[in-house]
Amino acid sequence: MGRKYFGTDGIRGKVGQSVINPDFALRLAHAVGRVLKKTQERPTVLIGKDTRISGYMLEAAMEAGFNAAGVDVILLGPLPTPGVAYLTRTQRASLGVVISASHNPYYDNGIKFFSAQGTKLDDAWEEAVEAALEEVPQWVESAALGKTRRLDDAAGRYIEFCKSTFDNDLSLHGLRIVVDAAHGAAYHIAPKVLHELGAEVICIGCEPDGLNINDGVGATHPEALALSVRANHAHYGIALDGDADRLLMVDDTGRIYNGDELMYLMVQDRLQRGDSVAGAVGTLMTNMAVEVALKQDGVDFMRAKVGDRYVLETLKDKGWQIGGESSGHLLTLDKHTTGDGLVSALQVLQCCVRSSKTLNQLLSKLTLFPQVLINVRLTPEQDWKTNHLLAQAQTDITQQLGETGRILIRASGTEPLLRVMVEARDEALAQRFAQQLADAAQAG
Repeated sequence: MGRKYFGTDGIRGKVGQSVINPDFALRLAHAVGRVLKKTQERPTVLIGKDTRISGYMLEAAMEAGFNAAGVDVILLGPLPTPGVAYLTRTQRASLGVVISASHNPYYDNGIKFFSAQGTKLDDAWEEAVEAALEEVPQWVESAALGKTRRLDDAAGRYIEFCKSTFDNDLSLHGLRIVVDAAHGAAYHIAPKVLHELGAEVICIGCEPDGLNINDGVGATHPEALALSVRANHAHYGIALDGDADRLLMVDDTGRIYNGDELMYLMVQDRLQRGDSVAGAVGTLMTNMAVEVALKQDGVDFMRAKVGDRYVLETLKDKGWQIGGESSGHLLTLDKHTTGDGLVSALQVLQCCVRSSKTLNQLLSKLTLFPQVLINVRLTPEQDWKTNHLLAQAQTDITQQLGETGRILIRASGTEPLLRVMVEARDEALAQRFAQQLADAAQAG
């Protein structure tokens, strides 16, 4: 069964349009409540949100929908997505709800869910919710209505959890760190965690007004962080996105480190400590240099589809602990059940403190391969999968690259575009091969 509303990370769209509106939010919560009540007599759900102005409206609508289905609600207020996952598990709730559009602008919003174990829910559950949405609502009588309360110390509980993932024998004393919370859900969390671990903290992107989330700051705009790190002579910079499940970092020179590099560093740290790391999971976009370097260290590597939920699924299937995406979604399953930008940052900082080395020194042996991406616009009648010219060019170039590079060709999910990516040790070679593939795609 295909899904009508759910995408790769919950439901997302522009506020005021077909799905991100109070009417749909109420109906969605009621449908979810009915699904929960098939297995639980009196479910309890937690609702957290980021700092978008539309969060208040959607929160109120979902609260009403759950209550009308006979489900109790606990409101968490603004809290990072991984914080909601953590509290769902520790509060023994039936479900966690996050109202956020992550790294998107303020005029978008979204709704995603976590299981009682603090993990993303599977396709079958989402399909059950969509089926319930098509049914006629069944409002419970007054005596059976759900009740709502607020968890006033939600932020404090999550702060203590984050601190607990940092080695008790280490501290951040002597480090000046710039934290950029993207005017998002971690604006009041990340600075306190770093300060309480001993760092001198300088904040940017920590003054949300409901309209400025991800606006020129955060993990999607790390240049602002790089400038602030240099201007303040800081040792490190931490960039989170709007819901704080994504991380990029900056060193004292202003050099930006992406998710591929940070994932590799976390694997290396464990190997240096003598821990066994059977394997790590990236995505189709993970830089090939990471794969090569990990295999040289005896660490297996697998690629999942793009999307942190697919990385998580592969990690669970393999029984591994570390994975991530180039964009900064990083998973350390021995620390948390889901991707957590702040916890990941603490893992990296812990490595730097323990080794007395900088990010540049720790990653000196890893040089990312140049990646050349060309978007090819296709006409409606063009089917790239039956393009014989493209297939032959792909075969020829793959043979020439051997183990020194790779090709990735995939269709855009939102536009009539074919994305052609070539990765190779030599940038000029990658550029030439990418153009050959793009020309073949266009001619076919």
